Amino acid sequence: MHRKLIVAAALAAVAVAGAVPAVADTAQARVVSDNPVDFTPQVQDGTVYALALVGQTVVVGGSFSTVTDAAQRTGYHRHALFAYDLTTGAVTDFAPQLTGTVLALAAGPGNTVYAGGTFGVAQLDVGTGQRVATFTASVNDGSVRALRYSGGLLYLGGSFRRLDGQLRPGLARVDGTTGALDAAFDLHLVTPDFPTPKIEALAVNPTGTRLVAIGVIEYANALWRPQLLMVDTTGTGAVADWYTDAYDNNCYDAFATYLRDVDFSPAGDYFVVVTTGRLTGPNQMCDTAARFEAGGTGMHHPTWVNHTGGNSLYSVDATGSAVYVGGHELWLDNPEGRKTAGPGAVYRPGIGAIDPVTGRALAWNPTRTRGVGVQAFLSTPAGLIVGSDTTQLGHEYHARLGMFPPA
Repeated sequence: MHRKLIVAAALAAVAVAGAVPAVADTAQARVVSDNPVDFTPQVQDGTVYALALVGQTVVVGGSFSTVTDAAQRTGYHRHALFAYDLTTGAVTDFAPQLTGTVLALAAGPGNTVYAGGTFGVAQLDVGTGQRVATFTASVNDGSVRALRYSGGLLYLGGSFRRLDGQLRPGLARVDGTTGALDAAFDLHLVTPDFPTPKIEALAVNPTGTRLVAIGVIEYANALWRPQLLMVDTTGTGAVADWYTDAYDNNCYDAFATYLRDVDFSPAGDYFVVVTTGRLTGPNQMCDTAARFEAGGTGMHHPTWVNHTGGNSLYSVDATGSAVYVGGHELWLDNPEGRKTAGPGAVYRPGIGAIDPVTGRALAWNPTRTRGVGVQAFLSTPAGLIVGSDTTQLGHEYHARLGMFPPA
């Protein structure tokens, strides 16, 4: 009864505030509950790779084909994309027909969402599921792996080389209404050791003035930026005088990049990067979460680093009260671990939370079946939504999707 009252109070607050703004990563004053709500839909196959909030509608993207209601009584055919009500879990009629896997989502203007993936990029009406005809951006090769919408502009990251016929390897900016390529925004990404740059993830600060891109990057506008690039997005855009050598190393020869996700804090004063990799140890950045201060110029070193001890992290969400991380990890606070629990390690299978100030694991420990790992977080006024590839979250059955409500 206590948990139901908490959820009801949170949802009432959302209703009083009106429709939830079309933004992701809402600040949360406290660490969320470790007991998931009971009304989120069940994704029956594949993996959830992306989440976005448009009004009070949660849009979910991935590689799935079938979704059911929470009780698994009603099934819906939904290829790679579906939507449900944030406060009730009711699956909507939103059922676009896209020809590939959805890897990225971003809430757009009005009642729209941008979807990116192996098919390129599209803007969709969340009410009808139809493409917005006026948005004509065309990815000519490769996939879109990351999207961020800010100030009327859409940033795209991925493995593509050309957009609208123009050379833009890995990173581009387009008009959010028309999809027209911003010709002036060209950072000339170069990776001498690999055929093409590839952006794994993007984050934009709350004011829209700074963007962080991570992935297969070595140079941007002839400036050395190993695997992490900060961009001043004002005007035509430029490589910022902010850089780090923290990732100027190799974790595993099979990975062109071992950086997997990045997220700004709600205030924009810092961001957190999570990684995969094979090498472990206190002096390694593989299999870690690391905080970097966003201010200042020149060389930056991480404020803190939290090690899993040899297991991958794939997703991060900084909410102010916590830095949530998810992946294939078994432990946090584990710099001496070698896929073992070293001195001081705390057990956090598949999901955990880190204190934003100290960099140490918080007590929050809902657990999840690890699988490959958490692929998407979305913090909302109603709770923290988690998308992944497994069916156990917080000691309950939640197929590939769940939400932890406010505590």
